[in-house]
Amino acid sequence: MDIELFDFNLPEELIAQSPAKKRDESRLMVVNKDTQTIEHKHFYDIIDYLHAGDVLVRNNTKVIPARLIGEKEETHAHVELLLLKQNENDVWECLVGNAKTVKVGTIVTFGNGELKAKCVEIKEEGIRMMQMIYSGVFYEVLDRLGKMPLPPYIQKQCEDNSRYQTVYARIEGSAAAPTAGFHFTEELFEKLKQKGVIVVDVTLHIGLGTFRPVKVKDVMEHHMHSEFYIMTQDTADVLNKAKQEHRRIISVGTTSTRVLESVMQKYGTFKACSDNTSIFIYPGYKYLAIDGLITNFHLPKSTLIMLVSALAGREFILKCYNEAVKERYRFFSFGDAMFIYGKEN
Repeated sequence: MDIELFDFNLPEELIAQSPAKKRDESRLMVVNKDTQTIEHKHFYDIIDYLHAGDVLVRNNTKVIPARLIGEKEETHAHVELLLLKQNENDVWECLVGNAKTVKVGTIVTFGNGELKAKCVEIKEEGIRMMQMIYSGVFYEVLDRLGKMPLPPYIQKQCEDNSRYQTVYARIEGSAAAPTAGFHFTEELFEKLKQKGVIVVDVTLHIGLGTFRPVKVKDVMEHHMHSEFYIMTQDTADVLNKAKQEHRRIISVGTTSTRVLESVMQKYGTFKACSDNTSIFIYPGYKYLAIDGLITNFHLPKSTLIMLVSALAGREFILKCYNEAVKERYRFFSFGDAMFIYGKEN
């Protein structure tokens, strides 16, 4: 499957550099994948497309200030780390800038030595396993020394870091935000609940699996990095009941989708569990868990545009994206949203 099949022309000025003034006032493209129709709305109109009994599944991961800039203890050379995933004993999987200079035993210091990171293992693609050395509570140290890990296409830090979090972010550990959730406000959730929409949470801590670019010509050869997820018993019970009663399950974002599909693929039902997933969804995949998806507009040739193409069809998704360009929608993390659904029961 040629990577060029997932390319489209995106003018640079359509890449959103800052969030909408009000979360739910961003635009919303409503896409019926079965009738192949497109409507142009605002995000607050999502309430008209969600019904009593629908289950909305969101990813409650919380972004940590995962970008650390320090220097090698011996040479004082500049080193940048992006914390990706926490392992046991304060060892973190990190993406390292200028990784060739970081060998086993290399120590990188941050701040005034308040935090040190020692390389304990070398992995491929610029990944290093780093042992964190500090006093006190790690996340408190990280709050003082780390920066929010905004995507490289966003050229300046947010004035308000809370805008690079969802309003329902709870569980710390993510190296990027589940950006489809940016459009929701507490007030909108309240209205949805009053309408009878059921809202549940899963957790997936976003790392390289979600945002690593595809560098191979044949999509099938792309290696997905694993990401840690959690599904609670309460969430599993709600989802299983919805399945039994043929009610719709709508995922908020590609990361929630990957949790739901991973669990369903592994167990054939929803189940309380925690695990790592490297699920890679592209056209030809048969969805087992979800009936609809709320998502942003994604990078050309990314695993994310492949995931939405698997749901709605590659040609139709590219038609939607070309329409979004024509209508001047805003793209990527701080951009506008799309709701993909099918014929309703």
